[in-house]
Amino acid sequence: MLLSNTGRATLNDMKALPTDLPDVLVLEPDVFGDDRGFFFESWNEAAFGEATGVAARFVQDNHSRSVQGVLRGLHYQLPQPQAKLVRCVVGAVWDVAVDIRKSSDSFGRWVGIELSAPNRRQLWIPAGFAHGFVVLTDAAELLYKTTSFYNKEFDRAIAWNDPELAIDWPLNSAPVLSVKDESAPLVCDALLFD
Repeated sequence: MLLSNTGRATLNDMKALPTDLPDVLVLEPDVFGDDRGFFFESWNEAAFGEATGVAARFVQDNHSRSVQGVLRGLHYQLPQPQAKLVRCVVGAVWDVAVDIRKSSDSFGRWVGIELSAPNRRQLWIPAGFAHGFVVLTDAAELLYKTTSFYNKEFDRAIAWNDPELAIDWPLNSAPVLSVKDESAPLVCDALLFD
């Protein structure tokens, strides 16, 4: 049991699991369930900080719905970056984070993980990473918190199929893309973080 900064006792025992990329983490909440259903804290600032060592201040919540085969990404903002905490509340997606910090030892590397309503996992994607996902089920809904506001002027994308990144998307056919994602530049031509 944790004591939050408000002094309220919480039941959350969030686990932060490392990925192949430094700073990108998979979060697993402590779920309490019985024959009536389940309960878990999807966000608790104190538990998140204790599990990750990150002091995140979220300013915006986003909710997206997409049908099977839709691929969104790879998106980021520059010069006003957004860190994201992403979870899937309906269906399942394969979620990807790509390190696009030129000075990073893991520049150009990516990690992918299935996020789904049943597994209740969340993915912490720090600033300096591009994010994308493909829908694996008939439909999927994602909720994600961001650490800075969306700004159309700073909206950026990298081609989902950039051969330099060589992301192994779990696709059986061509994905459904937006016009923005169809015309996204390769990583070598994109504006990136230093």
